[in-house]
Amino acid sequence: MKLSNKAYDFLKWFSLIFLNAFGTFYATIGAAWGLPYIEEVKTTCFALGLFIGACIGISTLNYNKTAELHEGMEDEK
Repeated sequence: MKLSNKAYDFLKWFSLIFLNAFGTFYATIGAAWGLPYIEEVKTTCFALGLFIGACIGISTLNYNKTAELHEGMEDEK
């Protein structure tokens, strides 16, 4: 599956910045405000961020391999 640059940038920001920031924010204010499921929300945010980040990393590796393959074919011409 190929991602557009816009989708890649959004998913990268969402997984690396937003989910970690939100998980930390919720865990920090959760105790002060008596919010429910603090550990569950925090763990879910961190796990989802890691999963999306890993998928993006795999996608990047595959993209780079394909780019190198095409570059090698052009060099042979």
